[in-house]
Amino acid sequence: MKQINLSGMGVALVTPFKSNGEVDYSALVCLVDYHLKNDTDYLVILGTTAETPTLTSTEKKKIIQLIIDKTDRCIPIVVGVGGNSTRAVIHELCTEDFNGIDAILSVVPYYNKPTQEGIFQHYKHIAESTSLPIILYNVPGRTGVNMTARTSLLLANEFENIVAIKEASGDKDQVLEIIKNSPDNFQVLCGDDSLALFSIKMGASGVISVIGNVFPKKFSKMIHYILNGDSHNACIINDQFLELFELLFINGSPAGVKSMLNIMGYIENELRLPLVPVLKETYKRVQKALLMFRS
Repeated sequence: MKQINLSGMGVALVTPFKSNGEVDYSALVCLVDYHLKNDTDYLVILGTTAETPTLTSTEKKKIIQLIIDKTDRCIPIVVGVGGNSTRAVIHELCTEDFNGIDAILSVVPYYNKPTQEGIFQHYKHIAESTSLPIILYNVPGRTGVNMTARTSLLLANEFENIVAIKEASGDKDQVLEIIKNSPDNFQVLCGDDSLALFSIKMGASGVISVIGNVFPKKFSKMIHYILNGDSHNACIINDQFLELFELLFINGSPAGVKSMLNIMGYIENELRLPLVPVLKETYKRVQKALLMFRS
């Protein structure tokens, strides 16, 4: 099994689109270069923030290869491989080329609302089908079902290649239970930027960030401050981000982060239906907040 260090700040990378609806591969190359130069510890591609359900198989393969080529193993790459059909996920793991990929991020099955035993069996079969490191992804606000701390810990203890969890339940007690009882070789990653400071203080290894798309150097600096025990400077930076944390999700994600990247000149303000850009009023708030943040 490959080894991967997930400490620090991973970025859940967006997928830029052109005004004609096509993937903007040139903008994607520029974004990856931006992260290589600005202290992003690793990239998470084809996740929620990437609008992956709207991408074709051909587009996904091209995005993966482009990022592998651009990063040239300078930083680890995690790719989203998940779904609500266990058989389909396993088929993808067994038939696609994962050369150059350091780990997979696999979301709790969505829509069909499995029981905790169903979730356990889903990940059990995935873990047994691949030697790649697996990051569990619990995000009940999107999937419709919460993977409990007990289920997460059972998986962490039973399968060597289940190496981490992106925990985005927003439940501090659940986060603490997983941190407290997880095995030594298992990493807990915060899935909510606004809770990153709290989670890492409590023992999490880092964050898979959305705001890191926009301000990788500064947010990474905050994450590494707290990892190194410097709560004072970490809190100062965290407080500067509070309004931006709110604006990320006020009209849905990744609409918020795409509006920020658009204002900063990195991408067009385009999403694929059924997602749409933020409201005009929100866009103006984002403009003002970014001006104040950078001044």
